Amino acid sequence: MRLNRRNFLEGALAGGAFLTLETGALRQLAFAGAPEPKHRILIVVHMRGACDGLNLVCPANDRNLVAARPAELRVVADGDRAGHALKTAATPNIDWRLHPAAPELAELYQSGTLAFVHAAGIPEANRSHFVATDIMDHGAADGASIARTKGGWLARYLSRSKQDAMDLPAVSASGSLAGEFAGFGSAFSVADLANGVPLPWDGKSANAVERLYRQTPGVVGAAGVRALGAAKLVSEKLPRGTDGKFAPYLDQKEGYDKAGDLGRGLRTASRLIKLDIGLVAASVDVGGWDTHEGQQGRFQNNVQRLSGGLGAFWNDIAAYHDRATLVAYSEFGRRFRANKSGGTDHGRGGVMIVMGGGVKGGRILGPWPGLEEGALEERVDLPVKTDYRHVLTELLEFHGGAPVNAEVFPGYKAPARLGLVS
Repeated sequence: MRLNRRNFLEGALAGGAFLTLETGALRQLAFAGAPEPKHRILIVVHMRGACDGLNLVCPANDRNLVAARPAELRVVADGDRAGHALKTAATPNIDWRLHPAAPELAELYQSGTLAFVHAAGIPEANRSHFVATDIMDHGAADGASIARTKGGWLARYLSRSKQDAMDLPAVSASGSLAGEFAGFGSAFSVADLANGVPLPWDGKSANAVERLYRQTPGVVGAAGVRALGAAKLVSEKLPRGTDGKFAPYLDQKEGYDKAGDLGRGLRTASRLIKLDIGLVAASVDVGGWDTHEGQQGRFQNNVQRLSGGLGAFWNDIAAYHDRATLVAYSEFGRRFRANKSGGTDHGRGGVMIVMGGGVKGGRILGPWPGLEEGALEERVDLPVKTDYRHVLTELLEFHGGAPVNAEVFPGYKAPARLGLVS
């Protein structure tokens, strides 16, 4: 096969996987000046595989749940496995308990930094991981709306709020571009900064490759120039030792390391925040929540990593607490009743986690339907009582300081505010 210059550049850019290549999406090539020092930062954490919200934030004294699940698949109120008590005025008769493996989340909740939104999710009763994730990434209501909804919800928000003018506004810290950034030409993807931002060629070739990109018209050349510029900017900002190598990042090292892939992504987001290069949104993925069998041990390990990772991240960005907000969610929750394999199957309503500066924490928000059989969706699932877009709309309005344009979530108008933030 003949390899002309355009073929080479397209291949090199794809190998770097730094920026999206949507026609017309790249609006600005030259880096902006110093970012506004008080811009806000939103971090989105995806708990892939469907986290069991009833096993994370549990109504421990609900007799229906006690009858439907063995003790190892719910949180108990006493004994050596007792969960962390979550006081909330909204439902005083419910003994809400957080999973015992989440002490950091309990501390953040009790300090008023973190809140939970229960019985939350997508409006459509869809239990496919792929379709439900696609719906959420697009900011849509159902599977039929995906084809009519171009790009990701965060891409639309960032484009319409003009936050693509920052040096590095959006980062997917999981190694590939997150779906909510699809269509945003200034999104950058890098999983780990331990060795800077590695390029698919050596340093001697970088200048030649950059010249080729600059000589290439259209979106390919434009995206290539910006990708190389972003990689160079990050690498120049990262501290180095006397030997010229990138210095190891030791802040909250133990907490991040124990959190596995989630810790790696959160550490990358934290480092970019502290470089002060204009980051306004970051995305981090963590899998492993699909617990059809043997849920007890797997779920506990996942909760430990989630709690420890979020705790380490919050400690790490102490100087940015008043500017950072984090939301974590799954594509859906899990079945109300346990299955015969010591696990739970795909369900509906789940739990969303919100924490950060300005969050009115120490509360469990959203209408709680109860777990009587008649209140369950199709008599098997915790129903969705809070549309996930309701939560995201409120956070985006807080993030940008202005009402969210209807184009961000097409066809959706949020009801009265949940009161997540002040």
